[in-house]
Amino acid sequence: MSDPILRIDSVTKAFGGLHAVDDVSFEIYPGEIIGLIGPNGAGKTTMFNIVSGYYAPTHGRIFFKGENISGKPPYKLAERGIGRTFQVVKPFPGLTVLENVIIASFCRYPQREKATAHAWKILELSGLADRANVSASSLTLAGRKRLEIGKALALEPELLLLDEVVAGLNPTEADQTIELILKLRDQGITILIVEHIMRVIMSISDRVVVLNFGRKIAAGKPEQVAKDPQVVQAYLGGEA
Repeated sequence: MSDPILRIDSVTKAFGGLHAVDDVSFEIYPGEIIGLIGPNGAGKTTMFNIVSGYYAPTHGRIFFKGENISGKPPYKLAERGIGRTFQVVKPFPGLTVLENVIIASFCRYPQREKATAHAWKILELSGLADRANVSASSLTLAGRKRLEIGKALALEPELLLLDEVVAGLNPTEADQTIELILKLRDQGITILIVEHIMRVIMSISDRVVVLNFGRKIAAGKPEQVAKDPQVVQAYLGGEA
């Protein structure tokens, strides 16, 4: 087996007396899709913020391709090959769809001509080429979520963090987004995804990591995790 592309080593993030993430460890290997799930407040977004550099871990370390990246700022991690989307999508509303992706492309291609060419490729891949010259603010929710993915892809990430990119979409839009995620995986991008829609997580994830109250309570194949008593209780409560 190859070395992990990402290794989370006993990571804790404390806000005062609250441990939003508490001694969590797991690994992601190249080419995997890993689902990160758990009830509201489980620590999923905090973990995303730690991996992408928005928070430094209080304890523990994070390794990306063998390098300790703990506490490095987001722009440094973007340069190293980590991209992410955000749960609340916020395109630049006064710019076109194409211009939004061009801005992200400058991270890899400082010259405008090359950045524009790269942005067009991203729009073709993400299914937004026909909307390239419209205002980003005019997109539907599904379109804005695809644009969010497109901006992250413009960074040419090796590891892509997807934060609820299917939430709020109708079944057809959700299936199209699943198709795009699988296409990205087939192109060699490793993916860590947070999603509350279990149909999505269970259908695309190679493995699933479950958090509850900041701690890891289960990890493994989707079908194994779905039957884990701790997971069932975390989601359903009581004696479920």
